[in-house]
Amino acid sequence: MTTTTPGTSPLTRDELERELAARRAELRGYCYRMLGSAFDAEDAVQDTMVRAWKSVEGFEGRSGVRSWLYRIATNVCLTTIETRGRRARPMDLSATAWEPVEASLVRTRGEDTWLEPMVDERVLPEAGDPAEIAVARESVRLAFVAALQHLPPRQRAVLILRDVLRWKADEVASLLDTTTASVNSALQRARATLAERPDVGRTEPLGESHQALLEQYVRAFEAYDIDAFVELLAADVTQNMPPFELWLEGADDIAAWMVGPGHQCRGSKLVPVTMNGSPAFVHYKPIGADGELVPFAVQALELADGRIARITSFLDTRLFDLFGFPTEPPA
Repeated sequence: MTTTTPGTSPLTRDELERELAARRAELRGYCYRMLGSAFDAEDAVQDTMVRAWKSVEGFEGRSGVRSWLYRIATNVCLTTIETRGRRARPMDLSATAWEPVEASLVRTRGEDTWLEPMVDERVLPEAGDPAEIAVARESVRLAFVAALQHLPPRQRAVLILRDVLRWKADEVASLLDTTTASVNSALQRARATLAERPDVGRTEPLGESHQALLEQYVRAFEAYDIDAFVELLAADVTQNMPPFELWLEGADDIAAWMVGPGHQCRGSKLVPVTMNGSPAFVHYKPIGADGELVPFAVQALELADGRIARITSFLDTRLFDLFGFPTEPPA
């Protein structure tokens, strides 16, 4: 069955299937930025595809297929946001850092509370203009995606479509069924809000010095050499570990945590991956008398001025299945 509209070419189901396959990664990236959740993004893309498939015969061809799919995805995301609160990081929930003691582990929140990471290859283009790829990489940084969650949903959509995906104002207005003036106003307000977030600034491209820093980080962590580890941290470094509400600030408190409540991470193995446009590691932790290494966390790092500025350990082993990480570290 095909769709026909005077002056347009019909959209066949085979053509829609190819278009959906070609657009899946970029739609996933859009939904991830909107929702701040890898799991919600996957669900939103699947819902978008199902809705597109069911409504293909109603596609009138007044806009391109890509615009049509983004309209569907936007509506899916806006509905999802309406049914739950915004995703957050532990630092968003309390103004001051916690004590590096066992008692700080008593408070947790459900998995639907927290900002989640995303593997680069699932949302970033494999090839293209280097400048556009750089913008795309910056726009999935954890700090940026966290900041997006502070925007009202429609402002969030406007900023992503205009500043990340480079849509024209009139195209966004058409997608959101509003005026160009309203889009421009929403964009100004969204930019102003992001400008107030201190950790949204652009980062430096990873170079040889950063690679050396990451290698030192792995050696220090796997050896559990706390003195060497602390030397790599920025003065105002933070660490957080969703689903726990606690977050730590400062090298001394992080060191105290590692030799205190976190001492069971001694003997861990880190395997490098790239997530959210930044370096990250799949973390395997030893258990039992034999020290068998099992999936434990995904560590995401943020670097600044040649130091580790933030460590986020996502203690959610569902991420291993979602991203296809092996259950055992490579030999």
